[in-house]
Amino acid sequence: MDLIYRSTRDNSETATASQAILKGLATGGGLFVPDRIPPLDLPLTSLASMDYRQVAYEVMSRFLTDFTPEELKYCIDHAYDDKFDTSSIVEIVEKDGAYYLELFHGATIAFKDMALSILPYLLTTSARKNQVKNEIVILTATSGDTGKAALAGFADVPGTKIIVFYPKHGVSPIQEKQMVTQKGDNTFVIGIEGNFDDAQTGVKKMFSDPDLAAEMDAAGFQFSSANSINIGRLVPQIAYYVYSYANLLARGRISEGEKINIVVPTGNFGNILAAYYAKQMGLPVDRLICASNENKVLFDFFGTGTYDKNRQFILTSSPSMDILISSNLERLIYQITGKDAEKNKIFMNQLSSGGTYTITEEMRAQLEDFYGNYASEEETAEAIRSMYRTCGYVLDTHTAVASAVYKKYLKDTGDRKPALIASTASPFKFTRSVMNAIDPANDGKSDFELVDELTEISGVSVPRAIEEIRSAPVLHDTVCETEDMCREVRRILGL
Repeated sequence: MDLIYRSTRDNSETATASQAILKGLATGGGLFVPDRIPPLDLPLTSLASMDYRQVAYEVMSRFLTDFTPEELKYCIDHAYDDKFDTSSIVEIVEKDGAYYLELFHGATIAFKDMALSILPYLLTTSARKNQVKNEIVILTATSGDTGKAALAGFADVPGTKIIVFYPKHGVSPIQEKQMVTQKGDNTFVIGIEGNFDDAQTGVKKMFSDPDLAAEMDAAGFQFSSANSINIGRLVPQIAYYVYSYANLLARGRISEGEKINIVVPTGNFGNILAAYYAKQMGLPVDRLICASNENKVLFDFFGTGTYDKNRQFILTSSPSMDILISSNLERLIYQITGKDAEKNKIFMNQLSSGGTYTITEEMRAQLEDFYGNYASEEETAEAIRSMYRTCGYVLDTHTAVASAVYKKYLKDTGDRKPALIASTASPFKFTRSVMNAIDPANDGKSDFELVDELTEISGVSVPRAIEEIRSAPVLHDTVCETEDMCREVRRILGL
C-alpha cells in the first residue's frame, strides 16, 4: 500500500512520494511529510551484512512506495557509484571516544552529496511516472554546500535547469569558487546581497506565487526544489544513520539493540530530522544531540520552547549553519502538534509575521529525545586544535561544533552510550578556518597554500573537488539584491 504524504499546513493536500518529490514544496508553503513513519521491519543483523546501496534500498523503499523496485535500484546504483572516493560510500572512524560518520566522500566533499547524488534520478523518474512534459526548474537557496552539490548533480541533466541563490558574503572562499566555476549549460548561480535566510525566504516566496506558476506553466516550466524541504532530499539521509548502526553492529562495536546517541551539527534541521525519522522507524537511538554555532536559535528553542529569529545574524567559521530560520523544524512541529496542520500553520504564520512562536508545554514534553547546545567560535577552534593534537585527525568547522557540543553533553549528563557524530564536510572545504585554528601563524597564506599544508599535516590527499577549482575560470558572476531574485529567475527563463 502506497505511503501518502501530506502538507504540514493543510491535511487535505496529499501526494504520492513521486508527486511530493516533483512539487518540492506544498501549496501555501507547507512541507510534505509521510502520513506515518514506516517501521524498519527486518532484523538489524540482516542489515549488518549489507553494503550501503542495499541498506539504502531497504530504507528508501519503505518511504518511496510508488517507485518500483527496479526504478529505485536504478536510482541508487547510479547515485552511489565511483563519484565517491571510497567504495563504502561513507566511512566511520573512531576518534577520541566517539564514532565520526564521514559523510564527505562524494563529488563536492560535503554531506549534501549523500542526498543530492540521488535526487536528480528520483526527480527524473518521478517526472516520467507522472507524465510531466514541462522542463523542471530546480530553484534552490544555499548556505554553502547544497548549492554546489545540487549543481553537480543536475548539471546537463536533460529536461532540467538549476538556479542557485547564495549569500555573496556568507560562504567560504572555497564554497564560492566551487559554485561559480560550475560547468553545465543548464546551471545558473547568483549571489545575493543578503544572508541565507533572505535567500531561502525569496525562494519560498517564488514557490508560493500562483501567478508565477501559471506563467511558467504556459512557457513549459515548473519549479521543484533541491533543498532539504524536498522529501526526496530527506529520505536518502535516513539511510546513512541506519547504515551506520548496522556497520557498528557488524564490526562488533555495539550489540544488537544497544542504543546509541547521534550528534548532528545543525542549521536547517534536515540532517538531524533524518536521524529522528530513523529513530521513529525503530533504530535503537537514545538522544539526538542538536549542535548549533553562535546562531543558536535551535539551542534557545530546545531550552525554552520559544523559537525566535529576531536576533543578530552572525557570520561564523561554520557558514552552512549560519541560519536563523530552520525550515525543517516545521516537520517536527507538525508531528508534535499531533499532525494538526491548522495548529502548525498558526505557528508558521506567527514566525512569518513576528519572527517568533512558543509551543505548548504538552508539545515540549515530546522533545525529550533532543538535547541542544552550542559552541562559540573559540570553542569550535579549540575542538579542531585539540583533536589534531590528540589524535592527528583534522575536523572541519561544522564537525568541530558537533564535537564541542558532544563534550558539553558528556559533562552535563555523564551519558557514555556509544556516540555517532555526523562529520558533515571535509576540512579541505574550510581550509583557512581549519588551519588558522591549528596554527594562527597560517593566516598570511593563500587558500591553496593552506590546502597543500593541510595535506601535509593530515596525510590526506587533496580531494579531486579542490584540485579541479584551483585554476577553473569563473563562469557565474551575477549578483543581485534580494528583492530582485524573482526578476533574475524570469530573465533566465525568458519570461
